[in-house]
Amino acid sequence: MKEKYLNFLRGVSVNKIGKVGVILTTSSFLTFIFLELLRLSGVLTNAYIGLITYMLLPTLFVAGLILIPIAWQKYKKQTGKTTKEILNQQFTDDDLEASRVGSKLFNTIAAFTIINILFLTLASMRTLTFMDKPEFCGTACHSVMNPEWTTYQTSPHARVVCVDCHVGEGIDALVSSKLNGAWQVVSATFDLYERPIPTPVHQLRPARETCEKCHWPSKFYGSKLVTKVKYAQDSLSTPYYTTLNLKIDTRYDREKAGIHWHISSKNLVRYISSDDKREQMIFVESLQQDGTYKRYTNKYIAGIDEMALTEDDFRIMDCVDCHNRATHIYELPEDAVDERIRKGMIDRSLPFIKREALNFLSATYTTNGIAERAIRTGIERFYLNNFRNIYMSREEYIDQAINVLQETYNRNIHPGMKIVWGSYPNFIGHKRNSGCFRCHNNNMIDANGKSIDNDCTLCHSFLSYSSDEAFKYIKPAHESGQDSLIHETLIEEFIKSFN
Repeated sequence: MKEKYLNFLRGVSVNKIGKVGVILTTSSFLTFIFLELLRLSGVLTNAYIGLITYMLLPTLFVAGLILIPIAWQKYKKQTGKTTKEILNQQFTDDDLEASRVGSKLFNTIAAFTIINILFLTLASMRTLTFMDKPEFCGTACHSVMNPEWTTYQTSPHARVVCVDCHVGEGIDALVSSKLNGAWQVVSATFDLYERPIPTPVHQLRPARETCEKCHWPSKFYGSKLVTKVKYAQDSLSTPYYTTLNLKIDTRYDREKAGIHWHISSKNLVRYISSDDKREQMIFVESLQQDGTYKRYTNKYIAGIDEMALTEDDFRIMDCVDCHNRATHIYELPEDAVDERIRKGMIDRSLPFIKREALNFLSATYTTNGIAERAIRTGIERFYLNNFRNIYMSREEYIDQAINVLQETYNRNIHPGMKIVWGSYPNFIGHKRNSGCFRCHNNNMIDANGKSIDNDCTLCHSFLSYSSDEAFKYIKPAHESGQDSLIHETLIEEFIKSFN
């Protein structure tokens, strides 16, 4: 059996082109099987090996198959022989002898054809499966996607595969994503992509097809009590606590609505922004009960031909218009330091640690390596020069703080992709007059000159705002690890203090 197939391969190799085709086809097939077994057994997990296995090898296999008939056609022209004459030349009479089920050559060709079809089908299926894995998305184009891969791995959605949000369900979504992926390959190959990469809000599937598979708007009701902690830049890095009662309702009940009113099935909000960053609104409209839209116009933006607008110019507001960094979350330096102090990753008892951490983290560096060295040198020198005793007795805590700050910098800053602090603003909340205040501001006015309501109590009520009285009751909750949702008894005592 083995000899028969070897004779067949020698027979179809009529010239050098045919031999190259046979070598490519045979070697890529055997290598694919070998690497696939190693991957299935868990020995190989690297994404680059996956690229070779599922993309390069099938391509070489098909190229080899194409070269074989090309070789025969060229050989026929060079020798002037017919196909029958070449067959008689390359194969024995026994191979060509006809039988009840066909000649041995015909049966061999049929067997190889079936093997080829099965192999290409398997390779295609495994390729699609491999391309759906986060490791492929994040590491195959390492220099381009490394920032997104870095933030993804520490995100709330680290166990959600990329395609669930970036592709969605259905054949249309799959085809569209693959066509878009092909252009991304071209862009990466010829360095045609932007730096930093724009947020692909227009390429994402609608939130109702992705986010709402897990997060049901109908389940957003009531309110949620949260406490936020900030640290001063004094010697004690003094904590200040703000306690909020967030209104997360989707419903409009007794003239009271919550944050998720915007995406309720009973409401529809749409807008036009001045650019793809969606930070400056031109128009905002909300659907009324009579089927018309109430429009709010930015009074500082003129020259828009309203008659030329079509439905396609508007974007219907959904989850990602506010939760725009639900997975690839880039921090601001002060928020990053506060969060790591809160979690105990940076020891707050180190004098002026908040101030010094923020100073060295916020500085501008040309490379991540230079940043790491500057952070380490700066923090060590500060404590060595100003608090020598603390430096000598608590060196391990200082070293831990340095390592955390270096990791924080590398997570958020990527010079190669021109990603710096603030490159990707987070629209949750209203930092830097962004987020909620994009629409809820005095510049967005209706036909009667009335602006969109921007009162704080629309979205939340304050139980405390960095006050000593709040600190008295909230500090124990923070120290017990309950500062994200304060214990009911503490809340009751806190509310009583106002009566």
